[in-house]
Amino acid sequence: MIVREGRVFAKVITGFCPMEYSEKDAVFMQNALQLARRAFEQDEVPVGALVISPGGEILGQGYNRTEELGCQDQHAEMIAIRQACALRGDWRLDDCTLYVTLEPCVMCLGCIALSRIGRLVFGADSPHYGYRGQREDLCRLYAQTIKNVTTGVCKEEVELLLKEFFKKQRKRDAV
Repeated sequence: MIVREGRVFAKVITGFCPMEYSEKDAVFMQNALQLARRAFEQDEVPVGALVISPGGEILGQGYNRTEELGCQDQHAEMIAIRQACALRGDWRLDDCTLYVTLEPCVMCLGCIALSRIGRLVFGADSPHYGYRGQREDLCRLYAQTIKNVTTGVCKEEVELLLKEFFKKQRKRDAV
């Protein structure tokens, strides 16, 4: 994140040039962080996600529930997108924004692309499991579908929560 003259900038995936994000982006990311904290409390990887309509209405929300439900596809993004599609009665979300605390994995990015999410906003990078850490040709493929991607929104808070979670996991595993 870059701050200049009181304005906040975030990276944009296509070229990583600074792009200003709004206070509204920060507010929605804070809401996603609240969901991530719920996951943290339930010993799930703390990731939260929201699907927001053009009018600012929450259409879907979710947090990781993989351990709770014993199913690998219960990621925050997938849950939020499923709710939004059910509420709308349509699988197309091309006018919506998805806010997610952590860079989506390849599975979630596939769902994001197929649901035609108009804008993706995420907080922290995920170098090991995030889609940008995967094959370069895959990134190019999805870049053709998801053109509006903003990163770095509330990045420090997201990273702190993730560090706390994995520190707690290591302590638990050491016992």
